[in-house]
Amino acid sequence: MINKPDFSLEGHVILLTGASGYLGNAMCDAITNAGAELILSGRRVEALEASRNRLPTSVREKCHLYSGDVTQKETIYSLRDYIEEKFGKLHGVVNNAYAGRVGSLTTINPEDFLMAGQYNLITPFMLIKELFPLLKEGAEQSGKSSSVVNVASMYGIVSPDPSIYGDSGKNNPIHYGATKAGLIQMTRYLACHLCLSGIRFNSISPGPFPNTEIDSGISGFYAKLAEKVPMKRVGKPYEIAGPVVFLLSDAASYVNGVNLPVDGGWTAW
Repeated sequence: MINKPDFSLEGHVILLTGASGYLGNAMCDAITNAGAELILSGRRVEALEASRNRLPTSVREKCHLYSGDVTQKETIYSLRDYIEEKFGKLHGVVNNAYAGRVGSLTTINPEDFLMAGQYNLITPFMLIKELFPLLKEGAEQSGKSSSVVNVASMYGIVSPDPSIYGDSGKNNPIHYGATKAGLIQMTRYLACHLCLSGIRFNSISPGPFPNTEIDSGISGFYAKLAEKVPMKRVGKPYEIAGPVVFLLSDAASYVNGVNLPVDGGWTAW
């Protein structure tokens, strides 16, 4: 008998944080199209409703909205209780939520580091800690593994090129890359220490995925980004969603502790 890879998420219950953002919307599309019951988490219920309403009517009933600030422990506890009561299990988590200021080295302050650490380190850890029993239950009921995907960044691997930003003051900031690097390392820790519980832990590192419909305020910004990529273009949102679905699915059943760059080759230079 030949075992075929299973990319379907039918029967899976997945939590996606930062669900209403630019890349979050693309992940939402792909995860629901793969068949999952998807819990959309974000700070504003109106934005979550807009994300759900973008979907075909045939899959909207599989989207469940949970609004709240996941940097607050009370929200995490409440979200855990909601999932336990409604589903009793969980098969996947995508830690995608982030918010924070941009800026050069001279404009960043300690509060920026604290917020970045909250989003990129403390919140993903606390979510995993509180949702661990539900993820373990999902793995035991399915007879397969549950999966956590942490959304890191290419700037957790390499430094931004300051020439891209010029004197705009809109640099990708040091606290962002430093804490994304921490998230990549935390993923490795979790993958080694918790995988025998039936849960896989991986991260992805998106490359340049700017929303080109928005004026960046930096002259030639998108062209400069594209020039840095071996493929000579920036990424399209759906191109990050496919790797996320793969890592969530049983097709990735032997993938654990990996950081997958999705950057057109940026970090391969």
